[in-house]
Amino acid sequence: MVKAFAPGKCILFGEHAVVYGHPAVAVAIDSGVEVELTESDSWTIEGMPFHSEKHPHISHILNDVFEYGGRPLKIAIESGLFSAAGLGSSAALSNAMGAAVLRMMDANAELDSIKLARIGHAAEAKAQFGRASPTDTATSALGGCVVVSGEQVEGTEHIFDATLHTPEGERKWSVCQVDLPSDLDAWLVLGFTGIGSPTGEMVAGVAKLLEEDPSKHQEMDSIAMITQAGLTALGAGNLEGVGMAMDACHEKLQNIGVSSPELDALVEAVRPHSIGAKLTGAGGGGCMVALTKFPQRVAEAIEVAGGTPLISRLGADGVRILS
Repeated sequence: MVKAFAPGKCILFGEHAVVYGHPAVAVAIDSGVEVELTESDSWTIEGMPFHSEKHPHISHILNDVFEYGGRPLKIAIESGLFSAAGLGSSAALSNAMGAAVLRMMDANAELDSIKLARIGHAAEAKAQFGRASPTDTATSALGGCVVVSGEQVEGTEHIFDATLHTPEGERKWSVCQVDLPSDLDAWLVLGFTGIGSPTGEMVAGVAKLLEEDPSKHQEMDSIAMITQAGLTALGAGNLEGVGMAMDACHEKLQNIGVSSPELDALVEAVRPHSIGAKLTGAGGGGCMVALTKFPQRVAEAIEVAGGTPLISRLGADGVRILS
């Protein structure tokens, strides 16, 4: 039996602008996905027969990446993430599955987080018809704070480059990291609206908005500037600067129409107890995130406002073997 865990992620800055070549800043969170593999007499997943066509992430990792030819596996999955909420649950599943299969095939194999990030990205692309950003899989695999952009961002450490052949042509990304100060006295509290976040629809909606009103490109440029300022503040341990950037980013995301009344209500509810707050991910639903020194107060405010809270450290560890 092998058990592996990979964390989810939260985008602090840069959602939507990253689609247009600007950087996105994401951090790993404490909650994630745990995969347990046990040799068995038949292939099962969550107690049901395993059909590869229904699980493209998992089948890609088993068949295309590792060419697994061992005994059938009983696959058990436990997730602490909200589904379809922009927290990278499918990326965490891919990374945890990759780590578990690697250890199942070689008990002495050392985990290579970069290799697992690449495997996870390929699995995401397989499941999303050739389109996938490496942001979720890289953050889940590497842990900490990850910056993804078209080129290396000043003040970051370059980790690897990612390339993907999409239906629209070849895309390239630079995946970098920022060391977070070890003495940061703050927590992240995520608030789930209970509404799924339709990423494809939201991205398409922004593209249509920019086409109809080219002046809105200024909002993307503003998000990029805010992202750089927030990233600088984060690396310096300047929590007030990070919070200001989060608040400013939320306002810009409102201006391009990707927030919602539910997200705005949760953001407003936590502001009295937070350093900064904003929606995180594609918007339209999903989650908001608050940076705070009072996580329990923020969690309570989210519940009172009708959301479901999730408390995390700022930048958790990456993918790992549990047993």
